[in-house]
Amino acid sequence: MKLPAAILTVFASIAVTIDASVYFKEQFLDGDAWKTRWTESKHKSDYGQWKLSAGKFYGDAEADKGLQTSQDARFYALSARFEPFSNEGKPLVVQFTVKHEQKIDCGGGYVKVFPADLDQSDMHGESQYYIMFGPDICGYSTKKVHVIINYKGKNHLIKKDIKCKDDELTHLYTLILNPDQTYEVKINNEKVESGSLEEDWDMLPPKKIKDPEAKKPSDWDDRAKIDDPNDTKPEDFDQPETIPDPDAKKPDDWDEDMDGEWEPPMITNPEYKGEWKPKQIDNPDYKGAWVHPEIDNPEYTQDAAMYKFDNIGVLGLDLWQVKSGTIFDNFLITDDVKEAEEFGNETWGATKGPEKKMKDEQEDIERKLREEEEKSKNKDTEDDDDEEEEDGEEDEEAEGEHDDETDEDAGTDEDSDAKLKDEL
Repeated sequence: MKLPAAILTVFASIAVTIDASVYFKEQFLDGDAWKTRWTESKHKSDYGQWKLSAGKFYGDAEADKGLQTSQDARFYALSARFEPFSNEGKPLVVQFTVKHEQKIDCGGGYVKVFPADLDQSDMHGESQYYIMFGPDICGYSTKKVHVIINYKGKNHLIKKDIKCKDDELTHLYTLILNPDQTYEVKINNEKVESGSLEEDWDMLPPKKIKDPEAKKPSDWDDRAKIDDPNDTKPEDFDQPETIPDPDAKKPDDWDEDMDGEWEPPMITNPEYKGEWKPKQIDNPDYKGAWVHPEIDNPEYTQDAAMYKFDNIGVLGLDLWQVKSGTIFDNFLITDDVKEAEEFGNETWGATKGPEKKMKDEQEDIERKLREEEEKSKNKDTEDDDDEEEEDGEEDEEAEGEHDDETDEDAGTDEDSDAKLKDEL
């Protein structure tokens, strides 16, 4: 019996849904219960402390709560365990959100995926991991997305430069490793980089190497230009670079017994033409650049399982921050690319707009407060100037009144003296 194509499509869709798995999901929606699921490393005694917070601005006060670094200039080491699995034959998707609301100057915003045998209480910077993924910022020079893959016990950095987001808003980071040895990096659900594991990492030796037996022939001429053999140097070309100043004269008070023999100062020779070089012409024997022939690298062996990790079981935050305040949220590890995209839209996608609006409103309020403070300062300065002017005017008036009183008193005394003379 042959089933209709539409029914087969439905069955296929159901099969994909059933096969798809979410291995780890963390949104911190149950308050402090996260402390029972996450383990702090005791490898060092002074690791930075985490707190649950939505930050200073957010899209949803509850949904946007995540783990926030709370102490400056600290290492942080925290991890969560889940049921171990292998990604053999299926995609591996690692996704989370990061918000650097503190205007981060230097610090990590990445996660590490560990094997299930990790001792979480002793997790530290040298603990072997499978994958390190996420943004890293330090100064103006480092603003990149790390994609580091451990292959046969050695960590390999991606050879491409992937720029991360460096503003204060929440951003969604997604890494997809496919069983066909390809990968994709997404930021905010948009692809920013992709390629193959073999080409973009140096996990395998190169397929081709230069033939160690091959050597450039002794008569191989790879000079595109040569000196013109017919070009000769003009007879008057050789002139010294400097000559005695012909206009210089020995000072009248020059004493050869005391000062030695007088010599005129040297000046640049206007006839100097520099070093002579013959003209260049095309080399008639030029054979082009010699290319070293390559051979198959005997040390190269194709590995169709570079993408595969057999015992994935822990997600960790192992990083350093100079200025604290970064918030991690919406962690997801799955083998379903579509599930990750939809989860990103339901979380980050739903709150990114309100978050930006709240941030803009806060900045607008802060700007207005600064303007009011500036106006108030200016007004206080003007008032102080006015008071000084008024005090100056009052002092002048007081001095004027004092002069008038003095004149009146002087007049009274003169009148008394005149009257006294008349009486006499």
